Amino acid sequence: MNTASDARFWDRTSRKYARGAVADPAGYERTLDRTRALLAPAGRVLELGCGTGTTALRLAGDVQTYLAVDISAGMIAIAGEKQAAGPAMPALAFRTATAEDLVPGVDEFDAILGFNYLHLVRDLPGTLRRIHALLAAGGLFISKTPCVGEMNPLIRLALLPAMRALRLAPYAGVFRAAELNGLISAAGFDIVATENHATGGNDNRPYIVARKR
Repeated sequence: MNTASDARFWDRTSRKYARGAVADPAGYERTLDRTRALLAPAGRVLELGCGTGTTALRLAGDVQTYLAVDISAGMIAIAGEKQAAGPAMPALAFRTATAEDLVPGVDEFDAILGFNYLHLVRDLPGTLRRIHALLAAGGLFISKTPCVGEMNPLIRLALLPAMRALRLAPYAGVFRAAELNGLISAAGFDIVATENHATGGNDNRPYIVARKR
């Protein structure tokens, strides 16, 4: 499988994904509030792996520009439908793209968001370097990503590989929180905060705020 097959997987499952409920609503609201407090009203924001646009629609009204991208055209189509059904949001634009499709020096952002995203990236070090290059000086990278390496061994060693083999699950990188922090630092960031926003204890999805060196 490759990135093209990843896109096809998310295209196939986009409508089902859109019907799903947020597993931890209170934790999600905490993430939104924390992120909103970090974004400047004049900020230029990029959200990677935006899915069906739920987070973008909640945050875009607080900044100057908000570009939300996803590898799946199906996901972006649903995001566009949601945007059209709501109040006008001139700051918000949706696009089918990945970090690698954006051009450093042409596309520049004050903050880049990646929620439930980094574990789905096939070349994580390369993508983190591209995120660094797309940020303005001192810009923030804000992420909240499952650390599959800290999940139940039965899930990560047996269930996930079997589901991927049957094309019932997408690619998922396996790393622990300490490894993720190391990769983010190696890409040129200083980690300024690591938090747990789950309401039911540690759900292995650290909320990380990193600043471009």
